[in-house]
Amino acid sequence: MTTSLDGRSVLVTGANGGLGEQFVRQALDRGAAKVYAAARTPRGWDDRRVEPLTLDLTDADSVTRAADAAPDVDLLINNAAIAPAGDHITGPEQELRRVFETNFFGTVRVARAFAPVLAANGGGTLLNILSAAAWVTLPTGYAASKAAAWSATNALRTELRGQGTHVIGLLVGMIDTPMSARWDVPKVSAASVVAQAYDAVADGSFEVLADDQTRYLKSRMSTPAEELYPWLDEQLGSFVP
Repeated sequence: MTTSLDGRSVLVTGANGGLGEQFVRQALDRGAAKVYAAARTPRGWDDRRVEPLTLDLTDADSVTRAADAAPDVDLLINNAAIAPAGDHITGPEQELRRVFETNFFGTVRVARAFAPVLAANGGGTLLNILSAAAWVTLPTGYAASKAAAWSATNALRTELRGQGTHVIGLLVGMIDTPMSARWDVPKVSAASVVAQAYDAVADGSFEVLADDQTRYLKSRMSTPAEELYPWLDEQLGSFVP
């Protein structure tokens, strides 16, 4: 394990979830001085270095208050997201807006609010948790929102380069967490994904491809669309989150 976070101040959104908890725990293991564990309803933690923080990504005032309450953050983990049951790209517009309000607008909203905080602390690091669903043909609002978030992550890398902020996108397929429990498909462990993410913080990577399927998918992205999308349909079969 690379001990890459000595003395750093980390904020994790969606800290109550399976992946979020791993981000908190491994930050502590890697020497973080403080971890803000942010969630709509924060929970208690068993380490004095963890500071629970109320944060609702869909509420601009809540995001502003969180940025004011955590002025020492130099590593922001944008992890919070939703994947509702029954999500479909042609489903009710209100539900599609709810997915985008969290997964896209919420992610960007938090990044914008904390960009000045990161700048004030030497530039720091912004890590956005994305999904291989951004690159596949799943007919869901979740996939569309993650595609938009992937584009926004790349734009933020350009936008924040001048202030010295390192922007990372993490892409992965299915992770073994409570959010994915309803899908009977191969999954990778949350611990392995987070370990790769924190290694990227240390080594300066722009992108983390956190499982074999995502790495293979990225290698196929130059395939002509007429070949790629039928191949993706065949690989996915009837799987629709």
